[in-house]
Amino acid sequence: MGSHQLSDESKFRIRKPQGGTPVLSHWGADCEYGTLRDVLLGPPETFRWMADNAAFSSVVRATQRKGLDFDQQLAMRQHREMVDAYESAGVTVHTLPANDYTPYQVYARDSNFMTPFGAVIAQMANPRRRGEYASCLRFYESVGIPIYDMVSAGNFEGGDFNMIAPGCVLIGYTGLRGEEVSAREVGGWLEAEGWEIKYAPIDEFYVHIDLMVCMLADKLAAVCLDTTDPEIVRWLEAKGIEILPVGFRATMALGCNVVALGDSRVLSTADSTELNAKLRALGFEVYDPDMSMFTNAGGGVHCMAQHLRRDPG
Repeated sequence: MGSHQLSDESKFRIRKPQGGTPVLSHWGADCEYGTLRDVLLGPPETFRWMADNAAFSSVVRATQRKGLDFDQQLAMRQHREMVDAYESAGVTVHTLPANDYTPYQVYARDSNFMTPFGAVIAQMANPRRRGEYASCLRFYESVGIPIYDMVSAGNFEGGDFNMIAPGCVLIGYTGLRGEEVSAREVGGWLEAEGWEIKYAPIDEFYVHIDLMVCMLADKLAAVCLDTTDPEIVRWLEAKGIEILPVGFRATMALGCNVVALGDSRVLSTADSTELNAKLRALGFEVYDPDMSMFTNAGGGVHCMAQHLRRDPG
């Protein structure tokens, strides 16, 4: 019998190993702040709080200490309000199918992330969440978005891939949900494309880099100065990025985990009063639904959204 060897390029890996991968003509994003056109969300119907996720999230541990309870109907209403905010902002919403076995797929950014070249399928740390990759692959194939590549070196989740500007990405890793070997695997791909990569080792208490650094617009970022390494802050400032400070308490309540919609608009949450007030003072339109059922489970609106198409930055 003959043998078959997979070529370097297939529908599940269009990345060119030496760089020069073509930029997508319709889908994709080269930053976190260009006008958002299409977003991928997870299904709220099967969402529930998972007790074993406490091992992977300091936010969940805090919720458990407070003795808070999950309310399914409230979660459904809150998710609908978030969808309404996206739609009123002119964003086309795509939703992954419900699956009883993957209740945390509602945090759609963890299992994948988008580049200008196609989507990347991540590698989840929590064994109960690893199956989320399958829905992502099926979704991307169904809408014709190619897979740039799939993380294989170890744990890496989409919240640690933070595009600061076109051709420039901040990649975090904790050693738990994101490992250095995987961060450098992803960074190496983009370095071959000519991108600048800044690595950000952080304590696992802070979960992902998008908990503490979130782009709001071109040259404007929400940053928790209490938790972000001063070297990272200096790096951002050297790029001419204005820092909008967010305090530690607000950050650990996911108050920095927001979605830039473009055109001076931001999707935040009702509890993020500190950042919302600062944004409105700067002339931003702020959408701020109550998302407590989701933030108490360890993820904010940025964790819940995967941008599929943004205008170039």
